[in-house]
Amino acid sequence: MAWAPTLILTPMFLFLYLLQSHPAASTATLLHGGSHPAMVLPLYHSPPNISTSSFSNSGRHLQRSTSNSHPSARMRLHDDLLLNGYYTTRLWIGTPPQQFALIVDTGSTVTYVPCATCEQCGRHQDPKFEPDLSSTYQPVKCNLDCNCDHDRVQCVYERQYAEMSSSSGVLGEDILSFGNQSELVPQRAVFGCENLETGDLYTQHADGIMGLGRGDLSVVDQLVEKGVISDSFSLCYGGMDIGGGAMVLGDISPPANMVFAHSDPVRRYVLKKFRDGNSPYYNINLKAIRVAGKPLPLNPRVFDGKHGTVLDSGTTYAYLPEAAFVAFKDASTFLVQIMIELQSLKQIRGPDPNYHDICFSGASSDASQLSNTFPAVEMVFGNGQKLLLSPENYLFRHSKVRGAYCLGIFQNGKDPTTLLGGIVVRNTLVMYDREHSKIGFWKTNCSELWERLQETGTPPQVPSSGKNSSAKLPPNEPSNYALPGVLRIGQITFDMSLSINYSNLEPHIPELTEFIAHELDVNTSQVHLLNVTSKGDSSLITWAIFPLGSANYISNDTAISIISQLAEHRVHLPDTFGNYKLLQWKIEPPAKRRWWQQQYLVAVLAITITMIVGLSAYGIWWFLWRQRQQTVNSYKPVDTAGPEQELQPL
Repeated sequence: MAWAPTLILTPMFLFLYLLQSHPAASTATLLHGGSHPAMVLPLYHSPPNISTSSFSNSGRHLQRSTSNSHPSARMRLHDDLLLNGYYTTRLWIGTPPQQFALIVDTGSTVTYVPCATCEQCGRHQDPKFEPDLSSTYQPVKCNLDCNCDHDRVQCVYERQYAEMSSSSGVLGEDILSFGNQSELVPQRAVFGCENLETGDLYTQHADGIMGLGRGDLSVVDQLVEKGVISDSFSLCYGGMDIGGGAMVLGDISPPANMVFAHSDPVRRYVLKKFRDGNSPYYNINLKAIRVAGKPLPLNPRVFDGKHGTVLDSGTTYAYLPEAAFVAFKDASTFLVQIMIELQSLKQIRGPDPNYHDICFSGASSDASQLSNTFPAVEMVFGNGQKLLLSPENYLFRHSKVRGAYCLGIFQNGKDPTTLLGGIVVRNTLVMYDREHSKIGFWKTNCSELWERLQETGTPPQVPSSGKNSSAKLPPNEPSNYALPGVLRIGQITFDMSLSINYSNLEPHIPELTEFIAHELDVNTSQVHLLNVTSKGDSSLITWAIFPLGSANYISNDTAISIISQLAEHRVHLPDTFGNYKLLQWKIEPPAKRRWWQQQYLVAVLAITITMIVGLSAYGIWWFLWRQRQQTVNSYKPVDTAGPEQELQPL
């Protein structure tokens, strides 16, 4: 595990094995290849009728390209880089559909989920895929275009990644669904059914991988080969404070001020594992890096070693060749030292003593203000266009010190590849225009982008197994945040992960409860903390939202509002609590209660009033009785000279 900040739970793929004292590593390394029919994935779309008044500077919708008639699959992204090290989307496989949370990874070329037969798969977010429960599943039989199992009956796959994790299993074909708000209808596709996983793949919370790289088994390649989408897709990762984002499979009209870099689809690198000599990765023609307007003193060829400069959405941080990393560190640290001398910053230790992170304290806790403290960085492409990187594109928050940040750019061991992970494209729409061999970058608020994607087309049907099929999307994935079949909701329960340990969180639980109530627009009395557990530098909290007062249920509108705010990361908490992530949620019907239970507040109030009236009457009686007793048997002073007298009892 190299340069993994303490608060990162299970960062994915190349981010782990890539620093100074560790062997060099590049992007995910394929062990075997194979080619099969198209595979597709589930997507999810934004609620309709949402105001677009908050759209960025261009003041218009992002639209599907009109250059062709292909539909697009629009998918919501979940999670964030801080807590997870990756982003996931939702995919449904089979008939009826089985849901999975998959890491979106441009450095992988196969999509896979744990199979029910897997005895060496970890415990993930969702149950394993059960082929026997899908009426549309078929194994991919051994053929000349694939690697076969020992009995030469079924096609198999095997993938190994740079951080030494691995996945292997069989290939199957089934219907993959993109969610009922996508233009793209469910498709039959080939995917991997895992029988073995090791390393971080075993321990991660996500179920599996959604491969977006170039290759026969890639989601994008299969959809393009089937002719159902154009040869393009886009990703937009949320920022430092708010996770989530959006993904589009298919073409969109690029914003007018989008910056483009050339991407060579046939870049050749002599490696036995790539027999055709083509790299499956998405590279860009990076020529220079500027820090505070000053170019680093580097030969442009430093960014062209091995795989060149690769964009990998499955990697958390950025990794530069040794010469580039040293130059970047020296330049940025020099400028920060000036701030230190002005006493506005101070260099401190990193969050994990096992790593020598370069960290500074004393900056604003508001990510939008970091440009006032840290230098701007620009990436200059071969065509002369430049991409401006904000501090959130090369810094990560210190998990133990408020207002402290650490460099999220490291040395890629001895590997000459330049690897740009998710941190570099926070709040940046990245369009992978494979058809025109270019990649576009557009700075925007990715957490809000989902709401600005224009609705087009009609929602497709989910896969059907026949006339008696009752297949539908699971209720845990909001469909326009509608709650079909739920008439009344007794309570909403949800699990939240906070990037703060329990010892620091415990004294602030009442304060946190009030913030949760305020953000969800409910009464504080409705918010109940059910459970808190500590996991490293994070805390896992289970909350419940109950009906208000004597009400027996929560209205559907209120429930939808609560769920959408949580799922879209629109709940804003103070920096004291770090970042949060919604892990899962569920709704429960009202409990069946007797009349006196349903009217318990009225009953309690009535009993309270009766007791008050009774006590008041007793008090008046006792006062009058005492006055009478004092009149009849008044106390006499104790005369030390006379006989002792016993004081009258009160």
